[in-house]
Amino acid sequence: MTITRRDLLRNACFGAGALTLSPVLSQIKAQAAGQAQRAPRFVFVVEGNGLPPQHVMPLGYKFKSVKAGGGWVRTCEKPVNDSLADKELPPSLQPIKEYKDRLTVVHGLSGKISGGGHSSDFGALGAYNCGSGVGNSGTPQGETIDVALGKQLGGIFSHVGVGISDRTEHDVIYNCSAWGKSQPTPTICQPMTSYGALFGSVAGGSSKADFNAKTNLLDFLRDDVKRLQGQVASAERDKLEAHLKGYEDMRNRQSRLGEIEGTLRRNAPTVTDKFKSEVESDRLDAQFDIAAAALIGGLTNSITIASGVGNPFFSVKFTGLGIDVGKHSIGHGSGFGDMDADQLKVKIRTFHFRLIADLMKKLDAVPEADGTMLDNTVIVYLSDAAEAHHSRCREWPFVLLPGKNTGLVGGRYLHFPHYGQEGHREHGNLYTTLLHAAGNQRKYFGVHDAMLKGNAVGDGPLPELFA
Repeated sequence: MTITRRDLLRNACFGAGALTLSPVLSQIKAQAAGQAQRAPRFVFVVEGNGLPPQHVMPLGYKFKSVKAGGGWVRTCEKPVNDSLADKELPPSLQPIKEYKDRLTVVHGLSGKISGGGHSSDFGALGAYNCGSGVGNSGTPQGETIDVALGKQLGGIFSHVGVGISDRTEHDVIYNCSAWGKSQPTPTICQPMTSYGALFGSVAGGSSKADFNAKTNLLDFLRDDVKRLQGQVASAERDKLEAHLKGYEDMRNRQSRLGEIEGTLRRNAPTVTDKFKSEVESDRLDAQFDIAAAALIGGLTNSITIASGVGNPFFSVKFTGLGIDVGKHSIGHGSGFGDMDADQLKVKIRTFHFRLIADLMKKLDAVPEADGTMLDNTVIVYLSDAAEAHHSRCREWPFVLLPGKNTGLVGGRYLHFPHYGQEGHREHGNLYTTLLHAAGNQRKYFGVHDAMLKGNAVGDGPLPELFA
């Protein structure tokens, strides 16, 4: 009897190695069963200055508050897991109302391990404390979830970080994403720099010239290191080997960009005035365009869009929205014109969700497998300062927009029991859930809050988020 490859794979028994190889094996199993499957891609939209839970809470819910930590916090003693089908969304979420069946709002998770204050910096996406403070973004203590997912999923760029800072002169900053301990990854704050880095191989003018110059420089550095290797002692040779690998990885990426020149030409965003604008809302809009093009062009499967995130970059002033006061001042209660601080926050947040809605429409217009790119994409929205401008991280609100084929549930409102109560969970559990959705069965992502005890702390993903 002839045994086909499909029969062999279908009947294969995977043992302990399956945990490590699960991303590959799950795809093999799916192929063996005749199923088309791909791990989801991820987009993280991080906004600075805190996210009051009520700004993303479906209308009609009320929770009592208790005094804790020098202030009042909302409480929820029993878990809530409700459909959004008959719920009205708050003003901040109105731009994505047509995608309500894909929307899941998650409340009640804590993140005190990350510190709080004006920003938790790398700890927001890392689920650890990075020792940040006023004017200091701290030091990453490990990888962040956006980069961890990028490593898992691969791509010409395993992770891309773009966004805006509080200053127009900032080109590249290090504020929220990290490859590992003491290894922050860049957030590109100028749309033209983002464009050059991702699409320079098919651009004209200075972007093309910069791309060619970088390629030639990498060739020179690689050859130079190879020559030096034969002239130094073994200890120094090991250091040179590490440098050589770095140069070769970058050079290989340049080559891969050249190999997909046709794809890049088809998907590169059209450079308009907003790419060169000093108006922050224009620049953020352009960065969303670049993010969409990078995803559609297959350059990355994990991208982070950071809007005024981290110390000391959170004092963005959204003059493009007619608001001539910085978000730091708004966080301290300043109004502008006929709007109070809370109304200004909602106006700025609504603008962010309008950009998210535009991104979703672009992905939804691109066929992929038996659906669209949006069906295979998870968008995660959060603030780096959890629930408030001066955050204590007792609650860290999240908005998830998981595609239909990602294995994550949409159309739900989840509220976990409040800090310290039975059944409480942390933002590290959410990040563990995202890793599981990508095929990485990690026990837990980040560091647990040592103050939580008993059934208020636990490893593993959040079962409520799986479809």
